[in-house]
Amino acid sequence: MPALAPVSLQDSHVLLEPLGLQHTAELEAAAADGELWKLWFTSAPAPGQSGAYIEKALAGLAANLMQPFAVREKSSGDIVGTTRYYDFDPALPRIAIGYTWYAKRWQKSHLNTACKRLLLKHAFETLGCVAVEFHTDRFNLDSQRAIERLGAQRDGILRAHKRRPDGSLRDTVCYSILAGEWPDVQRWLDMRLLRLTA
Repeated sequence: MPALAPVSLQDSHVLLEPLGLQHTAELEAAAADGELWKLWFTSAPAPGQSGAYIEKALAGLAANLMQPFAVREKSSGDIVGTTRYYDFDPALPRIAIGYTWYAKRWQKSHLNTACKRLLLKHAFETLGCVAVEFHTDRFNLDSQRAIERLGAQRDGILRAHKRRPDGSLRDTVCYSILAGEWPDVQRWLDMRLLRLTA
């Protein structure tokens, strides 16, 4: 059965590097661009909380449940956000992609498409996953549209599924891409990325 281990994934647009405590200050600066912690349906850390956020992600890696990444935008060299694999089920294997957020200046750019293309390719072609899941808050409409633009299929809604950072209950909208769908999704993402960066 596969195990999650720190790995770097990159293309000409972005470098996904293993998240570590050395990213604390840069992650804090990225979250400050747009004061992302104020969005009650996201997981971005509040000021002074980036170190604890990273430590929790690294505990998930040690338990073979998560694989967190810092997102480095290549043209600037800046850390502009974070993403991760989570809910890893090595018996299938199956995995989810999430805990994703970017500095405001990089939202709705080519960055998300580039990151997801790298993560999906690694999940299907290296980890051998049968499916990749995406979960988002039912009130995070921007996230739902972004997931749908990737080619993921909406599976349904889990009601009162998790607690948000503020303690309120969230309904989770679930999406997935199956291994057999990956070749067409990859072609779509390649074409989309060309259009976004032309």
